[in-house]
Amino acid sequence: MATITNRGPYQWRVQVRRHGHPAQSRTFNSKAEAEAWAAMTESEMARGVWLSRGEAERTTLREALDRYEREVTPSKRSAEQERRLLRSLRGINLAARSLATIRGADLAQLRDEWLASARPATVVRRLALLSHVFVIARKEWGMESLPNPVEAIRKPKIDNARTRRLIGDEEASDRGAPDGEIERVIAAAGRSRLLPALVSLAVETAMRRSELVSLRWEHVDLSRRTAHLPKTKNGEARTVPLSSRAITVLESLSPKESGPVLSMIPDAATKAFVRAVGRARKRYVRECEATGRAPDPRFLVDLRFHDLRHEATSRLAAIFPLHELARVTGHRDPRMLMRYYHPRAEDLAKKMG
Repeated sequence: MATITNRGPYQWRVQVRRHGHPAQSRTFNSKAEAEAWAAMTESEMARGVWLSRGEAERTTLREALDRYEREVTPSKRSAEQERRLLRSLRGINLAARSLATIRGADLAQLRDEWLASARPATVVRRLALLSHVFVIARKEWGMESLPNPVEAIRKPKIDNARTRRLIGDEEASDRGAPDGEIERVIAAAGRSRLLPALVSLAVETAMRRSELVSLRWEHVDLSRRTAHLPKTKNGEARTVPLSSRAITVLESLSPKESGPVLSMIPDAATKAFVRAVGRARKRYVRECEATGRAPDPRFLVDLRFHDLRHEATSRLAAIFPLHELARVTGHRDPRMLMRYYHPRAEDLAKKMG
């Protein structure tokens, strides 16, 4: 039975009591809204489909993000990156709203605001995290009535496939540079002893940044020329074969019985690489200016650490068939593997005879 009382201007309080269900109450700005909510609630209770919305109405998005970080994030391999993303989500205006009041239209507006300053892939990651927060709230936090508004909106199309290959010594000489890009980046590493090893191993093994910085000596077998990765991005362990060059690099690091091979934080490794690329480009430009040549606009430009994995995969593809290559790189989906394989047309032409 519903009871509606007027508690002042624009204050209509409705209470619903039905046997077998906890009492429900809400306040609305108009009597019509109060009557509509009471009718809906009583109908759902009568049909046995009523679910309490109280928890979702009392919990703000910011509180849900905090709980998610405490209970869900620590179990993820990318926990630190996710914590940074959660911190940024706490700053949005919607964070102060209750979960029950957030609609698809709200998130569609937020998506468009993000797209004005961020790449589609970044926006998709943010939306995916928000979506999982709503899923966990519904499945594990007692908010069974809570819909997932992220599922109701269109996601940006991701088109971030890269075909960037490293410019090697031979091609670099044609551009007026005595060394290739990778050699120049290593030379510009400065005082860092680990960055040259990190870069060389990335190109030789096709390992991801996270896999390289988490590699441990107890998992490296120099005699068998293998490096075991017990945890990887796709959740499966794999063992990576090591080239002679990779063995040389590892031996230069003074192998130990145990411990990290490269004591580097993932983000710090990327920042060191970016700085080295910048220094290498400046040196190249100065050399060109000293000899009166025009600098090549593509040499040491838009070079990212992840491009090293692309380069390594393309090189290894000339050695291994697809099924073996996938075992080396850790790709479960051949379609994803093909995104990393970018052979040069001139190399394919040579194979044609």
